[in-house]
Parts: sequence; C-alpha cells; structure tokens
Amino acid sequence: MIAFRHFTKTFASHPAVRDLSLEIGGAEVVALLGPNGSGKTTTLKAAAGLIRPTSGDVLIGEPGRPAGDPGAREALSFLPQRVAFPESLTGREVIEFYRRLRGVDRDAADAALKLASLNGSSGRAIATYSGGMVQRLGLAVALLPSAPVMLLDEPTAALDPDGLCAFYSVIEHRKAAGQTILFTSHQLGDAERLADRFAILVDGRLAALLTARELSDRLASRGVLRLRVEHEPADLLNRVRRLSPEATQSGDQLIVPGPAGTRPAVVDLVRESGASILGLTAEEGRLDVFYRDLVGGRS
Repeated sequence: MIAFRHFTKTFASHPAVRDLSLEIGGAEVVALLGPNGSGKTTTLKAAAGLIRPTSGDVLIGEPGRPAGDPGAREALSFLPQRVAFPESLTGREVIEFYRRLRGVDRDAADAALKLASLNGSSGRAIATYSGGMVQRLGLAVALLPSAPVMLLDEPTAALDPDGLCAFYSVIEHRKAAGQTILFTSHQLGDAERLADRFAILVDGRLAALLTARELSDRLASRGVLRLRVEHEPADLLNRVRRLSPEATQSGDQLIVPGPAGTRPAVVDLVRESGASILGLTAEEGRLDVFYRDLVGGRS
C-alpha cells in the first residue's frame, strides 16, 4: 500500500532522506522513529504527495501510483505535524467542510467530533481554542475518511489521557478493518502499543527495520538481573561471567545483563556457590534505551 523505492530528497545541498527503501502492506501499522532532523516528516510528506522525490519513487495503493497523482491522494488521509484552520470557523464547521470534501456521511462526522473531545466547544470559533484542541480537531479531520492509507505526523503530541485512549481504540479498529497506517512519534509508548514494525531513521538513512517480534527479542537480550548477595566465594563473579560475560559486581550486588532465559541458570549457580541471595530484581530491556543506542545519543 505504501512503497518507498530508493527514495531520496535533497533540499538545496542538504540531503533530508537518503536512499530509503521500505514497503508497508495492507492492515499494517508502521512507526517511523528518529531524532529531530532525521527525515521523518519529509518521508511522510513525500507519501502524502506534498513533495517530490529528488530521486527514487514513492508509490501509494494497489497497484502503486506515484504519491503526487490525484488517485493516490484520494486513497489517503494525512495529519501534518502542525495543524491550522481558519480561526473564524467553528470546530463543527471545519468537520462539515472536510466531510463534504471527502464525501463522508454525517455519522462519520459526528464520530470525528466525539473523538476530537472538544468538551462542548464545537460551536465556538477556533480562535478561542487551545493548541491542544486544534491538534485534536486536526486528528479528527484525518480520521474522517475511511481511506486505505493514513499518514500521521506526531498524532498524540497534544492528547490528554482520555484522548489517547480514544485514539488507540480508533487506530486498532482501523487496522482491523484493513487500513495501512504510517505514523511518526517521539512518544515511544505509542510505537510499542500500536506498531507492527519499527523503522528508525538516523541522518536520513534507515538505521533499523524491526518487526514487533524482532524488537521484543532485541529488548529481551538487553535485560538485566540484579542480585544482592552475601557470603559469596571470591571467584563467584568469574563463574557468573561464564554465563554472562558482561556481568559486573558493585558492593554486594551482582549485575548480570542478558536475556531472561539465562537468569534461572545464574540464580542456580549463585545458590550452588554457597552465597546467600538477599534480594533479586529483573529489568527488561527498554525501547527508549535501545532507541538512544541506535541514534548514538542524538536529540
């Protein structure tokens, strides 16, 4: 449904995206992650047909059409990172305008207003809205049509907890209905909750492309077991390092990195050594730490 084939975009002499190849199928949700300036928004705008590739192709739909073609645009909805509407219009008038533009029935418009959660303010001029309310209205507009493809740039940036719950529910429903969704986010919890795959951009290049299972395995391998021990033999750390070469000791605490599957063997080894275990905690690998390692500490 979305295909980037050696997509490159250069502004003046600056390459924003470099040789990106990525295909996203029907009923698939892909999170596009990366530090500021990594090319996420440029990639989304190219898929929306708002910018043309310097080289390569961006195709939408089946069969794939160039993203700038009218037929490709008709097949998608797009939420930009920054949303703006005429300030003299009300929220309901904005929804009604886009409802007619996209040929959507009134029930869908009512559902979109409910999702926008304007707290009874749909009849007020947008000039009176907070930034968060404008962002929620933009999300509601993007969710109006049941287009096969949805592109969302930082969709949850201004959502409160109730708005987040409603958004998650809608995305899960749209995915079940077969919609293809590509979104960017700095909220890694959104990616973990929603995405089937994770595409990580660094300096305009695809640094990693992982399925949810692959990411889970990567995170599992980055877990840490911490054991507080006493009466341990002098060579206990060396014994533990045979199972986990990166194990270290700090005071009375053994710190043993590695996948969850090795932990029972480590615990058994410590007990058999004659040491007493005073406390035990296990930490799973975290997406935010893995992400920071991939992007090399950039912000």
